[in-house]
Amino acid sequence: MTGKLFRSMGTLAAVATATLPMAAAAQELGQPAPGEMGLQGSASVIMDSIRAFHDGPLLIVAVGIALLVLALLLVVIFRFNAKANPTPSKTTHNTMIEVVWTVAPILILVIIAIPSFSVLTDQLTIPDGQRKYLGSNIFSFGEVEIPAPGLTVKATGQQWYWDYEYENGKALSSNILSDAEALAKGQPRLLAVNYELVVPVDTTVRLQVTADPTGVIHAFALPAFGVKIDAVPGKLNETWFNARKTGIYYGQCSELCGKDHAFMPIAIRVVTKEEYAAWMAAFEAGNIDDANATLPALT
Repeated sequence: MTGKLFRSMGTLAAVATATLPMAAAAQELGQPAPGEMGLQGSASVIMDSIRAFHDGPLLIVAVGIALLVLALLLVVIFRFNAKANPTPSKTTHNTMIEVVWTVAPILILVIIAIPSFSVLTDQLTIPDGQRKYLGSNIFSFGEVEIPAPGLTVKATGQQWYWDYEYENGKALSSNILSDAEALAKGQPRLLAVNYELVVPVDTTVRLQVTADPTGVIHAFALPAFGVKIDAVPGKLNETWFNARKTGIYYGQCSELCGKDHAFMPIAIRVVTKEEYAAWMAAFEAGNIDDANATLPALT
């Protein structure tokens, strides 16, 4: 019942967001939109869980606490001002109130912690084809089957761009496009890159994340996939995603990493499995430009 309630709330939130045409169009591309409210549209099981957690227990608790504090403030203002209460109470202790304000926050934190830790565990547990994941029902024991990784990619944070290396040794560097270049290609400012990371749809991608040993800490974050993990020099972190829709999805470095922190975008292009096979074959036989020439033009 609880899972159905949260799924319904997530559906209502999605419908409300869809009333903004620009937001809906942008969500198709996995990028933010002007005037957008709420989280980006989901393209993965992990983001389904994050949205259900945010739009469900987290939002309910936050709104409830805000309304309770507002009500208490109004009671204090109107009932205990000098005019309405000229003789103030000299009470110094109230056992019941002290128990309530100690126990209630503990219970609230437990309610928040249970799905929070579960979602975090899903983010950091690479699928093996056996374990099931929460999806939108964050109070379940897992009901979504995810296949074992079919592709491994290593992302290395540089100052200030990303290097990507596929498991077959093919690699590329992804740098931000200038405003003029992004406009000419019809891509979003500050998010578009010269070379996207290309992956196949409906495929579990193991993502290994690190930073250049001589560099600084970065963070690989892509909202539509529910991916956010630190890139630490000398350390290899792992996460994963399985994109269920083709398109380009954008993210950014989310760790303050220096003067060009704001100009270090992430762009992942999800293509069909057939397109990916042709792209990789061309990459192995030539270079990244040859590979990209096999993909359909962006619209």
